[in-house]
Amino acid sequence: MFASVIVDIASSQIDKVFDYIVPESMSLEVGTRVLVPFGKREIEGIVVKISNETNVISHKLKEIIKPLENFPVITNMQMQMAEFLKREYHIGLADSFRLFLPSEMRSGKVKDLTITNLFIEDEIKAKEYLSNLKANATKQKGAILKLLEVGKINQVLLNKEFGQSAVSKLKEEGIIKSACEVVFRKPYKNVILAQNKNIVLTPDQERVASLIKTKPAKYLLFGVTGSGKTEVYINVIKSCIENNKAAIMLVPEISLTPQVLGSFRARFGENVAILHSGLSSGERFDEWKRILLGQAKIVVGARSAIFAPMQNIGAIIIDEEHDGSYVSESHPRYNTLEIAEFLSEKQGASLVLGSATPSLDSYNKAIEGKYCLLELKNRVNAKPLPPLKIVDMAREMREGNPGIFSRALEEAIERTLKEGNQIMLFLNRRGYASFLMCKKCGWVAKCKDCDVSLVYHRAEHALKCHYCGNRYKVFTKCPNCDNENLKEGLLGTQQVVEKLREMFPGVKILRMDNDTTTTKDAHVKILNEFRENRAQILVGTQMIAKGHDFPQVTLVGIIDADVSLHQTTYKATERTFELITQVAGRAGRADKAGEIILQTYAPRHYVYNMAMHYDYTAFYKKEANMREVTSFPPFATIFRILISGENEDDVRNYTKILYTKMQEAQKENKEAFVYLGVMKSPIGRIQNKFRYQILMRIRKAEQSKIKDFIFNMLDENKSQNILAFVEINPQNLS
Repeated sequence: MFASVIVDIASSQIDKVFDYIVPESMSLEVGTRVLVPFGKREIEGIVVKISNETNVISHKLKEIIKPLENFPVITNMQMQMAEFLKREYHIGLADSFRLFLPSEMRSGKVKDLTITNLFIEDEIKAKEYLSNLKANATKQKGAILKLLEVGKINQVLLNKEFGQSAVSKLKEEGIIKSACEVVFRKPYKNVILAQNKNIVLTPDQERVASLIKTKPAKYLLFGVTGSGKTEVYINVIKSCIENNKAAIMLVPEISLTPQVLGSFRARFGENVAILHSGLSSGERFDEWKRILLGQAKIVVGARSAIFAPMQNIGAIIIDEEHDGSYVSESHPRYNTLEIAEFLSEKQGASLVLGSATPSLDSYNKAIEGKYCLLELKNRVNAKPLPPLKIVDMAREMREGNPGIFSRALEEAIERTLKEGNQIMLFLNRRGYASFLMCKKCGWVAKCKDCDVSLVYHRAEHALKCHYCGNRYKVFTKCPNCDNENLKEGLLGTQQVVEKLREMFPGVKILRMDNDTTTTKDAHVKILNEFRENRAQILVGTQMIAKGHDFPQVTLVGIIDADVSLHQTTYKATERTFELITQVAGRAGRADKAGEIILQTYAPRHYVYNMAMHYDYTAFYKKEANMREVTSFPPFATIFRILISGENEDDVRNYTKILYTKMQEAQKENKEAFVYLGVMKSPIGRIQNKFRYQILMRIRKAEQSKIKDFIFNMLDENKSQNILAFVEINPQNLS
């Protein structure tokens, strides 16, 4: 018997199967993790095939050393997913298998947690021993009585209560027996469970939930903030469980998982597992194992939860589907939504993409009929969406207020605090790039060819377009109003908190960003403190922008809306509209009315006018028209080949080889290419590796052919010292 094994080495040179002899005494299944000899090393691998024959010469074959578990760790469905990842994203099988397994498990750094339990096997013997004990043997008596009462108890706890010496004596006498037991570590033990009310769905919620439950398909659930999408998700998942099916629920931010977990545990108890990078290695391993063994049928998590070893899936739900975090921007690169589509098709499951601001790509698919569009147009509390007030910060400056807060926002904060309500202040930090802006009129330097913001490169003292490579001289004054006060810079959360404390002494303020959530469960503590009204103001970045439900929040302030508007990406206006709508949705979610104040230097920009009226349809039509005219996604596909290595000459020469081949492909497929260019990457070096890139925009109808050409080209031109990755519609080009 022979086994084909993918060894756990992430190298394109080694990403192929190696055949090994299966010893007669060994029982193996496809998907089992094994230890095999590889060169002069012993290395881990995954069995992908078992056969009675091999093409390898017998004297070159070696035996498998041992299986590392007595059960397969990769499911049949995951084997198919690995092939999909290889085909669609050029991800090697070894890299795919790493996505499916807890990372610490691969190196043997995490194992089952076992505890020693003590119990009384023979009650008659124990009671007889108890009756003969001396009066002063109080600890032995206590230990026996405790075990007779509870049945079994952890040895550590019994030792702590009655002393190790008394417990050891009882073990020596054979009164107490011990047994080891595997226990699962439970993440978020202290998560606040939502009240398990018998919630009755509104007619609109019932309508969309019934459709999803009746017919497995791909759905886009377009529901305004506060419309009760989560209750629809729960209703759909409840139906899955009743029909003995499993479900996956994805959220974009780790900070959202405790809130969702609290709702789900209240409804489904221990049937819920959670998976994301913020768990400890032991917690992640145990949750993965519970899922694999079928002890948890519902998985809640960030994008990596799509790789959970689930069987018989009935529904895959992706909340805030528009969020860029569902696209992996580091190796291995993939799009979670596309993997979810593949998985739902293979499993015959419903795919539900939910958002108050669907991505242009998803909404376009709904218009084309690839997704079934479901809408929730009203909030559950039947109240209108909160009014949004736009404040012109350039005018504030002209009128003598150069500070962080506009007069309108400062007055609103003071009024809200007096009313005893809560405030959320949002800083638009994610994906920040150093754009150049006039603080008097709001003008921003843009590329004349791509209509995206230029990025200021301090080292070269130049403005650059990250899409076409165009370079521009740095402006010394605004070409629009001749103002010389041009600024590139970024306001920080700490600066905002310090100013608030100065303005409102004695007010409890919480801050939530990457710096304050580095420790485990830090975001849970911050959110719980705010939810329990132990703080009046929460200042945060994108972590607070979506999904959270705080009934006492009546004021939301967006400090600097323009940062995302001037990102160096074709998605800049889309992200800005999404963020404004999502942040605005945090106010007025209960019985109290809410208000939003948005501060900007470009108050007349169309995105703000449309966001003010929550008019997604108008925004989609305008943005889609611009993308179609300029041939940007979803009407074309961007491919980026990112090349990196330690020797810049080698990287440059390798890039030239690939670019020459792409130019040849362009000559043969002129209609396919909208744009092809080569340049040094905007961030020219990371971790001592030089970076170059080849960029292209390909017409939608030709994307599969060109993608296959790129993947084949990389396979045929492998280099030992250089890495080359392909990104499809990258979120940013840094």
